[in-house]
Amino acid sequence: MKRIINIVIALAVLAGAARLCLYTVNEREYAMVFALGELRTVVDQPGLHFKLPPPFQNVVYLDKRILTLDASGADLVQTSEKKNLMIDTFVKWRIGDPRRYWVSFQGSERAASDRVSALLRDVLNITVNKRTVNQITSAEREKAMGEISTLLQARVKDVGIDIVDVRMKRVDFTPEISESVYRRMEAERKRVASEERSKGAAQAERIRANADRQSEVILAQAYRDAQKIKGEGDAAAARIYAEAFGNDPEFARFYRSLEAYKQSFADKSDVMVVDSNADFFGFMKDKAQK
Repeated sequence: MKRIINIVIALAVLAGAARLCLYTVNEREYAMVFALGELRTVVDQPGLHFKLPPPFQNVVYLDKRILTLDASGADLVQTSEKKNLMIDTFVKWRIGDPRRYWVSFQGSERAASDRVSALLRDVLNITVNKRTVNQITSAEREKAMGEISTLLQARVKDVGIDIVDVRMKRVDFTPEISESVYRRMEAERKRVASEERSKGAAQAERIRANADRQSEVILAQAYRDAQKIKGEGDAAAARIYAEAFGNDPEFARFYRSLEAYKQSFADKSDVMVVDSNADFFGFMKDKAQK
């Protein structure tokens, strides 16, 4: 029995010693091993590791993951045109050198974020001050963000921080100049709209003129063809009349007289004063005599 108790006590002592001398590191963190308050070792490989029991050695963990610094408010920055912009940014960063990071901030993420934020305002001013509003908002926006990231990385390298990315979330004019900018934009849009309407009106006029010209050409061609066909018909009719009247001149004379009578007495109210012995009534007389 005594032997079992001794074994249990020995196992408990070993478990306690193991708990004091062994520590684990996962893939999301650094382990800082201190010996009597002095930083001795930085462990970045995940797994089970050995150390001396406190107070000889103790372990402090730092986050290895990418962290985000998202400013609560926009920074007031002036462009090369002396125009004020409100620029809202965020930074993605991580601990690159744990030893330097600890010496600089004693492991305080809040102190590190404040330092990065202050340096960000500095490089943001440097980058924006030499560019116009158009370049910052569109033409060179990506280039400006890359330059900000490079300048910021150069300033935080000595404190053990790596800058992953810098982005401008929003770029706005200050309230005092927003109204004038909007008015200028409105005037520009109206000018473009007026120009487009003028181009449209000119194009419509050209289309109408072309359509009228084509219409006149088509009508002229149709009239020409109609006159040609009519002339051919009249010629054919004249030829037929000539052939028919040539075969029987007396019938031709009679037919023409009938046509003359038809034209002369088309209206019942018409009155003619003509000698009854005139040739005009020749066929009427013949009919009466018969």
